[in-house]
Parts: sequence; C-alpha cells; structure tokens
Amino acid sequence: MAKKIAVIVGSLRKESYNRKIANELIRLADGKLDLQIVEIGNLSLYNEDSDQNPPQEWTDFRQQIKDSDGILIVSPEYNRTIPGALKNAIDVGSRPYGSSVWPGKPGAVITSSVSSLGGLAANHHIRQAFVFVDVPLMQQPEAYIGNSAKIFKEDGKTVVPDTEKFLQNFVDAFQKWVEKF
Repeated sequence: MAKKIAVIVGSLRKESYNRKIANELIRLADGKLDLQIVEIGNLSLYNEDSDQNPPQEWTDFRQQIKDSDGILIVSPEYNRTIPGALKNAIDVGSRPYGSSVWPGKPGAVITSSVSSLGGLAANHHIRQAFVFVDVPLMQQPEAYIGNSAKIFKEDGKTVVPDTEKFLQNFVDAFQKWVEKF
C-alpha cells in the first residue's frame, strides 16, 4: 500500500503555479505514494489563547497531518521568505507545546517562483522551520523551480517534458526517502 503523504501548498491563489505543480506531482506519483493536498487557507491565525478550545479547522488539520506518513511542501516565495499561510500552518501543527503533529514524519520541499531564483530563500526558511519541528527533510535532489509561469504546456495544467522529468525524479527520490522511515 502506498504511503499517505500530506501535500501542503503554500499559495492560496486559485490558479497558483505551486498548486499546479502539486497536482503534477500527484499525477506522477502514480500509486508509488498517495499524495493528498491538505488545505491551509481556512486555518485561522494561531493564537495560544485558543489552545484549550481550538477551532475545528485546527483540529481537522492536525488530524490530517497525524494520519499522514510524510509531508511534502510545494510553495512560492513571498518577500524572500515563507508565505504567511504556510508559516501559520506550521505553527498550528506544532502547538500546543508538547503536542506537535510534525515530529518524525519524512518530508520534502519544492519551491517555485516566476523569477529565475525559484524560491531559493523560501526553500531554506521552510527547511529551517521544519528542522525545529523535527521533520527530517530530503536533502537531494533540491527543488527550486524558476520561471514557473513558463513551465506549463498550452493546457496550462501539465508541465513541459524537461520539468516533468525533473518532477518524476523528485517523486522517485522522495518515495525512497519516505521508505527509509
């Protein structure tokens, strides 16, 4: 049975390139991994005052992460760092103190950007946050996808062959990474 992977997309935009990349990864996993997008746009901002009586969306999100065998982040870069919605999701999952849902789940990060840098700064900031919450992240291959507006075929959904090959190699490496755990 394929390992269940929670895919978190850092962009909330309806036509997000990152969501499209996540959907391509789901297609390319093709039974090797069971990739499922876990939505984060409905999570209210983390506030420790709510720990005793958490909103239902926090409880649901935490359960989805608990039920997963691994984590895959697909995110843009906002202002050279992590998008606010993604950082909030990390915080919601790591609290209340001592009850984090993240520890020990193998993870991986892909960032993309319409610029040529491919979200390099965000990738490293995401990694820093996940080191602290004890998610062992796959080191290689690194995945920074630059010029993301140009990687899609005319249908606007599927990626060009070179990008597809790169994403397939990434999924295959991630499957091996997850199996180590």
